[in-house]
Amino acid sequence: MNIRLENIVKRFGSLEAVSSVSLDIKDGELFTLLGPSGCGKTTILRLIGGFHKPDQGEIFFGEKKVNPIPPYERNIGMVFQNYALWPHMTIFDNVAYGLKLKKFSRKEIGDKVLQTLNLVNLKGLEQRYPGQLSGGQQQRVALARALVLNPDVLLLDEPLSNLDAKIRIQVRAEIRKLQKELGITTIYVTHDQEEALTLSDRIAVINLGKLQQIGTPLDLYEKPECPFVADFIGINNLIPGEVQGGSDGEGRVKVKTEFGVLTSLTSGRLKTSDKCLICVRPETAAISPSACAEEGLNCIPGAVSFASYIGNTVRYDVEIGQGFLFKVDVQNPWDHKPYPLGEKVYVSFPVKTSLGIPAQ
Repeated sequence: MNIRLENIVKRFGSLEAVSSVSLDIKDGELFTLLGPSGCGKTTILRLIGGFHKPDQGEIFFGEKKVNPIPPYERNIGMVFQNYALWPHMTIFDNVAYGLKLKKFSRKEIGDKVLQTLNLVNLKGLEQRYPGQLSGGQQQRVALARALVLNPDVLLLDEPLSNLDAKIRIQVRAEIRKLQKELGITTIYVTHDQEEALTLSDRIAVINLGKLQQIGTPLDLYEKPECPFVADFIGINNLIPGEVQGGSDGEGRVKVKTEFGVLTSLTSGRLKTSDKCLICVRPETAAISPSACAEEGLNCIPGAVSFASYIGNTVRYDVEIGQGFLFKVDVQNPWDHKPYPLGEKVYVSFPVKTSLGIPAQ
């Protein structure tokens, strides 16, 4: 099912929670609405589900306008953040609830419930109660209840936020595998960047009710179009500066910064005298005791301010200016001799892995 939003606006009193958002969600894709708490992503999901009505704009399921259609007639499946399971009902009865409302026969209900529980790896647990299950199992029950009616669209509102980190990784892999197998159009809401990058075909980044950027996980990570996306998706070093000259024909620009003139790639939207930010991912940078003269590298002197060991990576904070901490990741540091705090070092990064974007 293709879903289209055209210039959607939603207000709550004087607050405009969603501001002229347009989306085109493809049939069968897992599309994520990503943003910080309170940004409007859940409101957009509820607008799609019919739980809110837009003040302006139109919503289409396929070619059908659904603005006036209530949730129970949109053929959606919904998984809420708190799962919304009835504690006094067995797992079987929780999953069967919607089927009973729609007057399916006893045999059809039994067949569909058991088939769906098997699909989410809960076979044999149908007579237990929600309180007897783990958090991950309860999440699967909520997913089964959403899928048992064979919906055209699956809506997931922060479904993993109540799970422990290790279980969260396991369950999100299960959700992605199941979604691919079923081919169901799925809209997923999260504030977790790693979760969004791992799960999604495409992501819409939302902030303050406005759409910031839509793209694949790779696009958003490597080619952010604005400061919010560059800062929100993963870890980024954002170096402010001013463009000294236009593109050299190979997509590179010279940028005057407080650390000297640096060279960066650009998407082509920067021109002379523009205020900009150079985006540098920590894993693309290097740290060394001496300056680098290699062509195609930017090199900046600094001093080690902090170092943290995070398993397969050592992350350094290198102070390269008054209060500016440049993050550098040393990958697979088994033979790496740590730099002591205060050590004078140089950070370097290739021009080809940096990106200059407009500062506004």
